[in-house]
Amino acid sequence: MPGRQPIFVVSTTADEAALQRVRDDLGRDPVVLTAPTAEAKRVVSALGVEPRVEVLLAPASFPPADRGHRLDELVRRHALRDRFRDVVVVTDPATATLLLRVLAPDQLATGGAVTVVGLPRGDRPVVVSRAVAGGVALGVVTGVAEQQAAVLALPVAVAVVGLGVLLVPPWRHVGRELLLAAGIAVAVLLVVVAGSARFPGGW
Repeated sequence: MPGRQPIFVVSTTADEAALQRVRDDLGRDPVVLTAPTAEAKRVVSALGVEPRVEVLLAPASFPPADRGHRLDELVRRHALRDRFRDVVVVTDPATATLLLRVLAPDQLATGGAVTVVGLPRGDRPVVVSRAVAGGVALGVVTGVAEQQAAVLALPVAVAVVGLGVLLVPPWRHVGRELLLAAGIAVAVLLVVVAGSARFPGGW
């Protein structure tokens, strides 16, 4: 689900086939929120994941008027802690329906005991410190090399790879890091070359 954080709302009535599809679609290290019931425990055990038990997800015979909004706030709070982890919510059918009405009123339910909706999210952020460190190292190596003209192709190659990676949505942040590193490498190279020309015996 590009550009969206998947939220799997799983009813305790889900059968083995539905749970297998969830297992196949789940990303690595998902956040799993579960009701404190035996039925929910069965589902979580079948998924083979470590859950976080939330009392609010337990069935309610007489739910308060704001229950849907409280469920929505609970799920969003956990989702926002890491926008790049999938979230699984295991609860009874009535609670699952109420949650979906508030969490994603504009998205069509997929039907059955498992519904997947998505919360909008941006691309992964660029790790600037890693790009700076890589760019500085690349620039210094290029600057002190004997054949600078030939080695100059290295930052250019990094930039080309970065442009290519930008076309792959899940890896755009890596492409941006490579482009930033290439730009920093060129800047460092210019500083090294200028310093070498000013102080010929320094390098």
